[in-house]
Amino acid sequence: MANEERIAQLKQQLEGFMTRLDNMDPEETSVEDIDQLIHILESMEEKLR
Repeated sequence: MANEERIAQLKQQLEGFMTRLDNMDPEETSVEDIDQLIHILESMEEKLR
């Protein structure tokens, strides 16, 4: 995959991540929800390597 494609894909994933984060209600957020977000970030980090 070309660098431009990888960057575009990561930007799209980050936008989706931020939308999800913005829409989370702290009162209703579980530990599992936080774990999923951390997993998403770790996955994006791996793709940058």
